[in-house]
Amino acid sequence: MALSFFQKISRAVAGRSRVDDDTLDAIEEALVESDMGVDTTLKIIDRLEERVQRDKYVSFDELTGYLREEISALLDEGAPVGDALSAEGPYVILVVGVNGVGKTTTIGKLAHMYRLQGKKVLLGAADTFRAAAVDQLVIWAERAGVDIVRQEMGSDPASVAYDTVQAAVARKADVVLIDTAGRLHNRTDLMNELTKIRNVCRKVVPDAPHEVMLVLDASTGQNAFQQAKEFARATSISSLAVTKLDGTAKGGVVVGLVDQFKVPVKYIGTGEGIADLKHFDKDAFVASLFNPEDLK
Repeated sequence: MALSFFQKISRAVAGRSRVDDDTLDAIEEALVESDMGVDTTLKIIDRLEERVQRDKYVSFDELTGYLREEISALLDEGAPVGDALSAEGPYVILVVGVNGVGKTTTIGKLAHMYRLQGKKVLLGAADTFRAAAVDQLVIWAERAGVDIVRQEMGSDPASVAYDTVQAAVARKADVVLIDTAGRLHNRTDLMNELTKIRNVCRKVVPDAPHEVMLVLDASTGQNAFQQAKEFARATSISSLAVTKLDGTAKGGVVVGLVDQFKVPVKYIGTGEGIADLKHFDKDAFVASLFNPEDLK
């Protein structure tokens, strides 16, 4: 079983009589192993070094406290995102991410969450290049008890998005969740497709989409950073949903993503069930990193 973040940090300082360069080196290695990314890790280590040099005599407990504070400060750099649900029209969320990260599943969970809040939800199956994607979204729509707009396989994704937003206005839906193709083989194609979808949505609702949510899989580690980089180049990302975050062994990826892209984590997926999606709670998350129990 993979060591938790807490266990890696504990192992890094175990048996050491004082905080020195070797201790910081061991913590640096633990941070990298937790998938925080090299740039974010070096930023944290530099800040820890400054505090250790300034305070001179630092206990291990104090050092751990400093580490918690620095991680918390980095997570603050991603401004929180709320749902600006308005009576004026539907709140449109464009959901992006590569195939296999749990994008369609996350949409289903979001639909369920919004419906429980009393919202009328409409899904748009704009990933028209993969039959399984449309079929899977239909299944999730049925599970969540919401309606879905879809077209034939191979249809223009922008056409599906347009029909979805138009239907949402006509049906007085509160929230629209549009699934998009999870391909990264050609950045130009991706950018053009997402731009086209944005433009057709605005023909119906002028300020749509109100949110572009990128879904990433925590268990993929550094691949999540690369995916975020590619999508950030293709479109303006406003929030993150991180899936498969059912333990703290790879929790560092959340810190690295927020630090590197200055985009807030809005939701975390903790399991496969329809209710296994939670609003990201920064304080609870940081506490879980330093608790030997897994994130629940």
